[in-house]
Amino acid sequence: MPRDGHGRIIDYMRISVMDRCNLRCSYCMPLEGLKFLPEENLLTAAEIGLVTEAAVSAGFRKFRITGGEPTLRKDLTEIVSRMRAVAPEADIAMTTNGILLPGLAEDLKSAGLNRVNIHLDTLDGERVRQIMRLADIDKILAGIDAASAAGLTPIKLNSVVVRDLNDNDLVEMARLTIDQPIHVRFIELMPFGSGEPEEIARQQVVPSAESRQKIEAALGELIPDPSPDPADESRNFRFANAQGNIGFISPVSDPFCGFCNRVRLSAEGKLLLCLLRDDEADLRSVIRSGGGVKAIRDALSKAILQKPVGHALDQGIHSSRRMHEIGG
Repeated sequence: MPRDGHGRIIDYMRISVMDRCNLRCSYCMPLEGLKFLPEENLLTAAEIGLVTEAAVSAGFRKFRITGGEPTLRKDLTEIVSRMRAVAPEADIAMTTNGILLPGLAEDLKSAGLNRVNIHLDTLDGERVRQIMRLADIDKILAGIDAASAAGLTPIKLNSVVVRDLNDNDLVEMARLTIDQPIHVRFIELMPFGSGEPEEIARQQVVPSAESRQKIEAALGELIPDPSPDPADESRNFRFANAQGNIGFISPVSDPFCGFCNRVRLSAEGKLLLCLLRDDEADLRSVIRSGGGVKAIRDALSKAILQKPVGHALDQGIHSSRRMHEIGG
């Protein structure tokens, strides 16, 4: 198994396939002034398959397709199929806003996708438009239904908690887990890039402990529901007799860097060693200079040894990229 310089096993790769998005979430992307990668700079489906093959040969066992919004890739089903062909035993999941899933879910499942995480910050339609900008809650809910019908389960709903935007919507999101086998995960807001998203992040972080207290005050005690994976960034709980569970991801108030097992591949082929730092290695140049599986695996293994021990948010250091440029 690949280990970094701090002895941690690194076996989980998040692969961004697109830096564009069909939404403009207020804490992620400004409405104007964005510049996206030209199509020729994106890794092709074949190149993503090659990186996946190299990662599997190095010992990676888990992959997640991210964006931007990955369903905007016209060759997304081919990407999944190529990944599955070289990683038959791996867990392959995807994070999406769900809007385009009704037309894709069945094909993605057939291609080899295991499950999806769907981004939804509130069940209130008006606030969805306010926070996620350009979103339609009916379309997101239709995407959730399509994923469920296709068997892309268990479905996890990711909700970024932002003070004065959706921190009063936690209870209704948490209530979903009582009667449905849905996992709702509340994520602390993190600073990325500069300008509007960063300023929102610095002023409106809601610690997970506060979110949990609010939920328990309304719905009752949350019982610990530990993950079998010690590297799971989510601290999980459930209500007694609930079908689903609730997770809290707390990179700001309770960092989990000591158990981190992941790296991220950006849509342009940069291997990012920490979500909140700018350390990177260029895998695209290895591929496009003629490097095969061994060369990519060697570059990957060399980069992993440089993975930092953790982020440095407490020192005011964070990635200069915005989230859509990194891949969630």
